[in-house]
This record gives sequence, C-alpha cells and structure tokens, in this order.
Amino acid sequence: MLTDIKSFTVEELQARFQEWRQPTYRVAQLLEWLYVHRVISWDVMTNLPKALRQLLQENFALQTLELVRRQGSRDVTQKFLWKLSDQSMIESVLIPANPALYGEASDRHTLCVSTQVGCAYGCKFCASGLEGWKRNLRVDEIVEQVLAIERWHVSEEFKTEDAQPAVSRPSSSPTIPRLINNLVIMGMGEPLANYDNLLKALKILNAPWGGGIGARKITISTSGLAPQIRKLADEPLQFRLAISLHGATDEVRGKIMPVNRKYPLKELTAACEYYQQKKERMITFEYILIAGVNDSLDQVKPLAQLAHRLHAKVNLIPYNKVEDLDWERPSEEVQEAFLAALEKEDVTATLRREKGHDIDAACGQLRLKTERELAGKIIQ
Repeated sequence: MLTDIKSFTVEELQARFQEWRQPTYRVAQLLEWLYVHRVISWDVMTNLPKALRQLLQENFALQTLELVRRQGSRDVTQKFLWKLSDQSMIESVLIPANPALYGEASDRHTLCVSTQVGCAYGCKFCASGLEGWKRNLRVDEIVEQVLAIERWHVSEEFKTEDAQPAVSRPSSSPTIPRLINNLVIMGMGEPLANYDNLLKALKILNAPWGGGIGARKITISTSGLAPQIRKLADEPLQFRLAISLHGATDEVRGKIMPVNRKYPLKELTAACEYYQQKKERMITFEYILIAGVNDSLDQVKPLAQLAHRLHAKVNLIPYNKVEDLDWERPSEEVQEAFLAALEKEDVTATLRREKGHDIDAACGQLRLKTERELAGKIIQ
C-alpha cells in the first residue's frame, strides 16, 4: 500500500524530487495544491508536468476521508463521522466562535481532532474506548481531518450538495478564508499514545507550507502519560498542554481514570512541572463534573492546590451523558457551587456548558451509535 502524500514533510519531498531530478520549485507547487487548494486528484495539478504527476501517482497515495454522518447545523457545534480506507470510523468536532477554551482571545473556529480508532485507556466517562482500541491513525489521517473540514466548508459556501467540492475548483478563493484557526487534540484516542504520528502531523499542520496553524493555537490533551509529557516538553514547538484530570486525589481520580494506577498524581504532577519549566506556558486541567463522583466540594481544595502549584487554569465541563454508562450530569446548582468554591480559592476557572450536548458530541458517541446501528441492520 502506498503511503499518502500528506504524511511527508517538505524536506522529505525535496529529497524525493531530487532523486527524480526535478527542480526544487516543483515541491512548492505540489504543496500549494495539497494545502491551499486542498485538491483530491493528481489530474488537477495542471502546472506540474504530466510525467511528474504520473510519478507522484505511482509513488504516493492521495486519499480522502468519506463523510458518513454529520450532526449539528451551521454556526453551532457540529460533529463529523468519517470512514477511513479500512472502513474504520473516527470523529471530528467543529466548535464555532466562542469565548476562549484554551487560548487567550476568541477561539473563533476550533476543530477537535482524533488520533486513534478507539482507545485503550478506558476512562470511565468516555465512549471512545467502549468498543476497545483498534489502531493508531496515520499521519495523513490526522492531517486530512483538517483538510476535509475545509473542503466541506467551501462546499457549504458554494451551496453544493456534495460534502466535498469539485476538485477542479480551488478552495482558496479570497472570498472564502480558511475556517479552522485552532486545534484541540482531544477527540477519539489518547494523543500521546500515538506520539510520533501525532507530532509529525502537527508539524505539517503548523508549517507555513502546510496547515499554517500557529503552535500556540494547538492544544494537546492527555489522560496523563507522564513520560510522553516530558518528551513533549523537549519539543521545540510551543504547543499548549491540557491534562484530563477529573479528580484531584488519587482515590477519586483512580475511579475515573485507569491510567492513574500507572501514573499517579505525584508522577503526573512532576512531569507537568518539568513541562512548565521548559515551556513557561499555562497548563489547562480538564475536569468533567460527574454527579456523585467528583463534584463534591471536598475536591476543591486539593484541586486548587494542584492548580496553584502548576500555574494551571481549570476548565470545568458538565458530564455529557453516554449510552451504556450510568453516570449523570450534576445539577446546574452543583456546577455553579463548584465553580464559586474554586474562584474563592483564587483559581482561574471556567464552567463550560458542553457544546453539542444534543448531538452526541462527546468523544466516540456518534461512532458508537452508528456502528451499533449498522451492526443491527446486518443482524436483521
């Protein structure tokens, strides 16, 4: 199977073109077709010689994601369910302009990106791992989520019926600017468990010749893989870090996050301190409020102590109900009381009304629902 062209950096492509005795400027032309026009066919790269296009077709794949289902309407949170070349399915979530979730100003349009098919880490609130882990996403499959959404956006602007625009029409029209300007890597899967593919994909999405998304507009979320957090700290790019905390003591966190057994809070905290020493950037704690599990006010003081120690902000997220899981969302009064108690401890905190609560927007929900529907049809 040929490797997709979107898995390669500019340096790797330049080396290949040099082997083919092609001039260097041809690489820039190719990259413009891929990341500015976002085409899905070699044939439309009309300023490349036909012989070069033939070479590219023989040596690289140029694959796209198939849109299976979309939930939500324009100007609200939208979930996209994609089918991969091996028939596996993943999700991406497009979050519209709103007060900043992980940046300084408005997030404008943020895309939540998946990194694995399923998940092996079994966080107790999450639908992504209910059907187990299948595989890591390839570099191009991570990159393509961004490009596929941009194509869909252009199709909507041109009011076409197809989810993807005609490949002969450049999607870089000056009247239709790029839609996505922030990425959060917290879709299906544990991002740092697919470390090498993720970092290469993000370098492509960050590069001026690629996605052009600033490193500080990219937030990587992890359930707490301490060694990989340290490794990420040593990377030159200034990505933001978010920790799926969900419990401020080992006792509570251990009930929610199985990874806490391998990397308890003491080890996770030490890794975060190392990250902060290297990056000097604020960390975000993601804290999903689950009724009767971690929403008690006795969690506030230890959470505040962790936040102060790590110069972290806390993003409180009311639990998004998942089929087959018994947990519930706390009442609004409980949510507000938790937020007020944190603020009383001088913690920078936000309470997010979960966007997409009515469209199965939590990680893995739409995929799980669709796979079960398809399985039911096969059995019938």
